[in-house]
Amino acid sequence: MSTRYKIRDQEKPYFVTFTVVQWVDVFTRALYRDLLVESIWYCQTHKGLLLHAWCIMTNHVHLIISSTGSQPLEATIRDLKKFSSRQIIQAIEQNSQESRQKWMLWIFSSAAEHNPNNTRYQFWVQNSHPIELSYAEVIRQKLNYIHANPVEAAIVAKPEEYLYSSAGDYAGLKGMLHIDFID
Repeated sequence: MSTRYKIRDQEKPYFVTFTVVQWVDVFTRALYRDLLVESIWYCQTHKGLLLHAWCIMTNHVHLIISSTGSQPLEATIRDLKKFSSRQIIQAIEQNSQESRQKWMLWIFSSAAEHNPNNTRYQFWVQNSHPIELSYAEVIRQKLNYIHANPVEAAIVAKPEEYLYSSAGDYAGLKGMLHIDFID
């Protein structure tokens, strides 16, 4: 097992990526993006999560996060992924207008069969590959990477135009979530 992707210093910020299993494009629907935003907000409010940057793409999310120290960062990540996956899967199950419902639930069910940590569904890929951000140059590179994602995917022309990102906050606008600026 690789030791490269571990949270070693609880006081440092980390770049993490949460990927939907099989790269399923769940977040093409605002309903599911909004549930993830609510889950992040909850962890900020109740779990000591400090959010420095974020961007929700169609099948993954990038975050730069750290912790206030009220609980270990890996525990907050675990809770965020567990809660958000339950909320999103429940919304998919209850959404009679979701044309991809059976297909997505089948994918998530199949993924769970291969992971003893899950009983019914697996929504997120298990590892989030935390990368410690110790140097200003690396922090800037990850910030630019996160905020450029929607531009590279041809979703928007400018990073600050994308609502489900902290790019607007860094451009002086008010975004959806509280940001603890880092640079």
